Amino acid sequence: GVWLFALHVLKKSKLNFWRYLVGSVGAFILMLAFLQPALTQPLARVVALLASIPGKIAHIYSAHYKYGVIFVESSAGAISLKIDFECSGIIEIIAYLSLLMFYQVYSVYERVYVGVLGMVAMVAANALRITVICLAIYFGGIDMYYIAHTFIGRFVFYGLSVLIYFYVFT
Repeated sequence: GVWLFALHVLKKSKLNFWRYLVGSVGAFILMLAFLQPALTQPLARVVALLASIPGKIAHIYSAHYKYGVIFVESSAGAISLKIDFECSGIIEIIAYLSLLMFYQVYSVYERVYVGVLGMVAMVAANALRITVICLAIYFGGIDMYYIAHTFIGRFVFYGLSVLIYFYVFT
């Protein structure tokens, strides 16, 4: 109620920047509270499914996408990767949608279209991140997990996310 009232007042006052800021932050908080619990596990499954394709083709790693788990064997041992809340990409997708919802450069139809395309691109970028992590572990051994997950995977995902943001918001 207070958020909607603030948006109304900011719109009437023609304070567009503040409306964008308050609207985006409020939408992010609301989506995080109400959509995140329901969408995290299905999104983790989709990411695991997409990331499993290269592993299955090359016989390098396998995924149990029903559970959001990827199993990577290397010459130095094996490791299971659980795609959970932080690895599902849900926070980044919600942030993207929150910013896009109040971005008045696009019409409502364009925002829906760009929102769907952006979500697909973010999921694909996240699946690519997981694939890169799995490949690094497969070729570098399980000791490579920390570097692959913390640095290489994030560089891939956030680099692609920046490209998506650049394309959509400029």
